[in-house]
Amino acid sequence: MKQPPIQLLLLLLALHIHALSVQADNPDKEKKFTISGKTQDQSNGEELIGTTIFVKELKTGTISNEYGFYSLSLPAGSYTLVFSYVGYESVTRPILLTKNERLDVRLQPADKVLQEVVISSERPDQNVKSNEMSTVKMDIRTIRKIPVLMGEVDILKAVQLLPGVQSVSEGSSGFSVRGGSADQNLILLDEAIVYNASHLMGFFSVFNNDAIKDVKLYKGDIPAAYGGRLASVLDVRMKEGNNQRWNVTGGIGLIASRLTVEAPIVRDRSSFILSGRRTYMDLFTPLSKEEGLRDNKLYFYDLNAKINYRPDDANHFFLSGYFGRDVFKNDFAYMRLGNQTATLRWNRIITQKLFSNVTAIYSRYNYNLGSPEGTSSSFEWLSHLEDIGAKADFSYFLNTENTLRAGLSAIYHTFDPGMARGLGDASFFTEYRVPKSHALESAIYLSNDHVLGPRMTAKYGLRLSMFNSIGGATMYNYDEDYKPVDSTIYNSFEFFNTSVGLEPRLGLNYTLNEVSSLKASYSRTLQYLQLAQNSTAGTPLDIWFPASPNVKPQISSQVALGYFRNFHKNTFETSAEVYYKHMNH
Repeated sequence: MKQPPIQLLLLLLALHIHALSVQADNPDKEKKFTISGKTQDQSNGEELIGTTIFVKELKTGTISNEYGFYSLSLPAGSYTLVFSYVGYESVTRPILLTKNERLDVRLQPADKVLQEVVISSERPDQNVKSNEMSTVKMDIRTIRKIPVLMGEVDILKAVQLLPGVQSVSEGSSGFSVRGGSADQNLILLDEAIVYNASHLMGFFSVFNNDAIKDVKLYKGDIPAAYGGRLASVLDVRMKEGNNQRWNVTGGIGLIASRLTVEAPIVRDRSSFILSGRRTYMDLFTPLSKEEGLRDNKLYFYDLNAKINYRPDDANHFFLSGYFGRDVFKNDFAYMRLGNQTATLRWNRIITQKLFSNVTAIYSRYNYNLGSPEGTSSSFEWLSHLEDIGAKADFSYFLNTENTLRAGLSAIYHTFDPGMARGLGDASFFTEYRVPKSHALESAIYLSNDHVLGPRMTAKYGLRLSMFNSIGGATMYNYDEDYKPVDSTIYNSFEFFNTSVGLEPRLGLNYTLNEVSSLKASYSRTLQYLQLAQNSTAGTPLDIWFPASPNVKPQISSQVALGYFRNFHKNTFETSAEVYYKHMNH
């Protein structure tokens, strides 16, 4: 396995040591205090991801993280803080900072009718000053305005409209990012992996727009906290439920109807959301004039559920889940497939500078197909893929120049490629089973967002990933003609075929002037799971399989350079990026 240049690793280490030494060399130069808190929606209590907090006097600031938490360390004094978020009215809070302070802010949706309304999610020049590139954050309100197929809003169809993203086939929800294949995209729903994100053979995605709060796509410059895929990360977050009042929404479309209920359990402390969707094409097939269509069934349904509880200002618990199923059946064949995910999260504000998120994750994708019992060709085929995992992430807001992030994760994979057997005494099929396989995928990472000067910012980190195959298993050795020559048997829970990879990440931003900047990034990623596809249409016959002594992990190295420029007082945002990607195995 080709390792990154030692010079790059030494550079990352030197920058990290410099960030810590600056703080250590001047401990008493200027007394600083920390102001921290959470940003929320005034109307329903939802935590707002990516709220901009701007300090007018110092011309600096920060943004809230994925859980609405922010932290700023400032010298003692009087300041004016401005909180802003897309679609919401900005909030200005003066503060006299003489000690550590907790300040939670709720923003009101900007729905008043005025002669002119100026809405900003971030600083007007955030796209220029931020050290992120190759990243798109999609506002759910904007997605709803995109023309849709048969009245159904679809997140993945919206993603396919972005630059650098293409549909893998006409009408499919699968997408290719910068030349990568569909299985090289990491799709997350509340941090749980979704292995098949499509309904009806790819015409619709599994994401119910009424239950989704935030969507972010990383096409490159992938943060060190993410790993396991080469091309992109699509991070989808569910709503938490209105903790102020009951709210019921729904809709009736040409092929599907949906209903969402959200309400407080204990106002300001606990709430839930329940969102369901179902197509009803099967309700009309019995009315068909074609006798062959009357007994056909073709539909999908899915259910999103989430509950959260805040016992105090420092702790927040979430339990969310998704369950979806596609069903096709006629007199000759049937097919069922679906995803199930569950996520249990614990957010904790340990100190005003230290924030943690601990997560337990379950994910399962399964399908079965066959023909009805009663004929000589009756059979069924069963297959599934299951993940059980845990992860812990920590954010340390060292000062206004450095934000450290660290974490570790582990996922236990179970692969059951397939078991086929005959149904009934009349069937001539016998039972055949492809052996199961197991693996442990783990990682640890450390990164820092570093302000190097008034014009230069950097984001650098290192991820160490490891993949272990686990018995019981039988591994075959092959000759040059790919014929098996011998085999090795591994006992249950015996570890073998360990792969270790270093994944450095680096991003730089140099501000040319108030309206333009140059950005560059480098990311190295490894992927230990691969997909054997029968077609690009996303059929359920696709089979995931792990790295093994005969299948090496995939490796990608990507370098990107971008120019960002705003016009007409930041009214128009433009950017252009070029990239070079090299992939092995």
